[in-house]
Amino acid sequence: MKKSSWNILIVCLLFPSLGFADELNTGNTAWVLTATALVLFMTIPGLSFFYAGIVRSKNVLSILMQCFAITCISSILWVMYAYSMAFGVGNDWIGGLDKLFMAGVNNDAMNGNIPETVFAMFQMTFAIITPALIVGAFAERMKFSAMLIFSATWLTLVYAPVTHWVWGGGWLNQLGLLDFAGGVVVHITAGTAALVAAMVMGNRYGFPHTAMPPHNLTMTVAGAGMLWVGWFGFNAGSALAANGNAGMAMMVTHISASAGAMTWMVAEWIKYGKPSVLGIVTGMVAGLGTITPASGFIGPAGAIVIGVSAGFICFGATNYLKRVLKIDDSLDVFPVHGVGGILGTLLAGVFASTQLGIFSGQGFAEGITTIAQQVGVQFIGIVSVLIYTAVITFILLKLIDMVIGLRVTKEEEIEGLDIVLHEERGYII
Repeated sequence: MKKSSWNILIVCLLFPSLGFADELNTGNTAWVLTATALVLFMTIPGLSFFYAGIVRSKNVLSILMQCFAITCISSILWVMYAYSMAFGVGNDWIGGLDKLFMAGVNNDAMNGNIPETVFAMFQMTFAIITPALIVGAFAERMKFSAMLIFSATWLTLVYAPVTHWVWGGGWLNQLGLLDFAGGVVVHITAGTAALVAAMVMGNRYGFPHTAMPPHNLTMTVAGAGMLWVGWFGFNAGSALAANGNAGMAMMVTHISASAGAMTWMVAEWIKYGKPSVLGIVTGMVAGLGTITPASGFIGPAGAIVIGVSAGFICFGATNYLKRVLKIDDSLDVFPVHGVGGILGTLLAGVFASTQLGIFSGQGFAEGITTIAQQVGVQFIGIVSVLIYTAVITFILLKLIDMVIGLRVTKEEEIEGLDIVLHEERGYII
């Protein structure tokens, strides 16, 4: 044996971990672990505070309770079977059952160059926040028991299959859909379900004639700040690596949030005479939701366009839904997340192009060569997921209403869900 071969053998025996250097990347693993914590932080406490501050004081605990309970039940179902449905070996439509109860997901299992445990946990945090977003549509009027059943069945029948279609090797993934961090998987599904839920349940008692101002905007702004910071894990973490793609995703995420916030603020200032605190933070969320599907595919200039578009279009959608259609999507889930997800998914197909000068991105999906082709695929993804989500959500809500009822009584709604459903009050005076 040559001397060099002996040297290699000795090094491998003395430092066995070097033999796995190409398999486990500790830098990437550390980043995705951090991103996982950031995404969980988005739901508890970020989204919880954001939503809880907007509702009336008699319902603040009900919102916090719903977000907390969804976090728990989604985590359990993810381990039991939902992860397998989303990422297990299956067909074009649904994952298999090979990973039930995380079978095979042990210390040695890998997903690319990070442990599969880390990947599964990262994806779990997405499965947590998506049904939690829908809470904003039926806030202040849904039974807690109905909310639990709906969230669990919706995660099973909508979120897990759509995740497989887009990220688990399913038919939309094969088609070339660009959805870096959840414009379709998270925001279109949650936004569509929110609109259906608001329509099926009907408006809150007194809406739209009775004023229902937020009870604690300080809490809402604090939650908004947590969402902004946590969203870096949401988008940059979706690179699954500590690399330039993650860095660019983080940059464009921040740019779009800033542009969305400023655009919404200015639009509101022009229309109503004064800029509001609720407006600027809602515009920030619109900018974040809209950039999400495009964040790994575009550049900074494109992010400014997406953020400005989000602020303007989502502001208009919110006003149209509540003031013209008079649909009580209580916390504006569909016009912010649904419309933002649709807009961002379409624009990802434009600004991913490498032929737009300073607006150029990082390229289309494999096999796609023109903006028209990519936008066509994006459109197919949007329409198919929107229709599927709407139909399944409608059926679930109607079945739950038949069995246990969806809504509290008028008297209970007037009294407030905190005391009626939980025998507690958020504030003791």
